[in-house]
Amino acid sequence: MPKIIGRSLHEHREQVRTKVFEALRNQLYERGFDAITLAGVAAEAGVGRTAIYNHFADKEHLLVAFVEDEAARYVERLREAVAAVTDPVDKLAEFARLQLRALAEFHLPAGGTLASALAPSAYRRIAAHADPIAEQLQEILAEGIRAGRLPQQDLAVVTPMVNAALAARPVIDVPPEELPHAIETAVQFILRAVGVIPHEQAKFG
Repeated sequence: MPKIIGRSLHEHREQVRTKVFEALRNQLYERGFDAITLAGVAAEAGVGRTAIYNHFADKEHLLVAFVEDEAARYVERLREAVAAVTDPVDKLAEFARLQLRALAEFHLPAGGTLASALAPSAYRRIAAHADPIAEQLQEILAEGIRAGRLPQQDLAVVTPMVNAALAARPVIDVPPEELPHAIETAVQFILRAVGVIPHEQAKFG
């Protein structure tokens, strides 16, 4: 009988998932999704091959579960960070910085590659996690318009355009010492693109 990690079956399952996700994260960085096998992930995680199949039917299911877990944690951190900022322009800047840092840290294959690697249903589950992030961005932009810090604009068009800019991997594919400057340059571009209005003009405009 497999050894139980933790004080209960639930805790055991959570700890196994944590170890497996950490191993998957390492292998995604080092090898890419195509080269990953469940047996290889299990070996790095120190989990038996039978045990990992009890949690994940195949590597597609593993990747979807991993992204769902990462996305839930990230969305919560994003909401807390944005909520701590008062000015809507500062909120937008913080949102953009967090998105770019996450892009730099999280190396899944590009969308098109991922879509071809996964079954359509699995890819749709992963893509769905972008929805709360897009909603958060649209809320920030709408708040900026209400506060007079942004001009009136069609958010149905602008929101996906800003999201696309924040998903541009060439922006963050730079040497580590250049990353802070690249991120700040991109943030300033986003602010100009949505037409940020200075405080003084917002008061008297």
